[in-house]
Amino acid sequence: MSGFSADWLRQREPFDAAARTVSAERLQLARWLAALKPEAQPWQVIDLGCGTGANFRALAPMLAGAQQWRVVDHDTALLDTWSETPGEATIERVLLDLARDLETLSFEGTTLVTASALLDLVSAAWLQRLVALCRDAGASVLFALSVDGRALWDPLDPLDALASELFDAHQRRDKGFGPALGPMAAASAIEGFRAAGYAVQSAPSDWWIDARRDPAALGLQRTLIDGIAQAAIEQDPHAMSALRAWQTRRHALAAHSTLRIGHLDVIATPGRIKT
Repeated sequence: MSGFSADWLRQREPFDAAARTVSAERLQLARWLAALKPEAQPWQVIDLGCGTGANFRALAPMLAGAQQWRVVDHDTALLDTWSETPGEATIERVLLDLARDLETLSFEGTTLVTASALLDLVSAAWLQRLVALCRDAGASVLFALSVDGRALWDPLDPLDALASELFDAHQRRDKGFGPALGPMAAASAIEGFRAAGYAVQSAPSDWWIDARRDPAALGLQRTLIDGIAQAAIEQDPHAMSALRAWQTRRHALAAHSTLRIGHLDVIATPGRIKT
């Protein structure tokens, strides 16, 4: 399975949080969660690909009452950043290869299955395995921040489209789960859960990266420029010269640029649950 550094997860977290605030309003997320709240028992939450806990930090304050979280990742270093959280939430850390051993994780009694920035890494076949497990457990789901292929730069560069096209193709490579869904992840999840009898809603959760006003945004934009260029070159080595030139021009423009990266958030409720 592909991994992500704690530094990268820290760098992106404030932009994730801002994006999720927008999608939460459109999805009426607080109302949806209130309707799911278990009666006379704690929330039972599974957080897949939990990383350093950004998804937990975003969602736990929105869940009224006692909470029992199982946070799952294949990376011991990331799980080791977690600690017991005071208040109404208890945490069980689970070290697991999600690609290989998903079915060894018990979903029985789970209220909510959630993940952030995971679905674009997985294959269509793996997603169907997850849909079946959630359906059989009667669990609702919340998947945040799946990329959808939109990358809008201002000002533009003539090679933006090529860099994005090659980057999107690279995202569809095998990340450990089989050929990745990449920008089709959210659409595939919507289709899969609807076919399983779920009521599904989605809303944009875009990153807005304005490097003109925010040093953190400038840093993230520079990281993305390098990451996009590297992935695009790996996808088409023959375009290396043109893509390195694009990378250089983008860095020169970075302090005066904005970038919007498209994401989608998806919530889904089993048909038997009324929200």
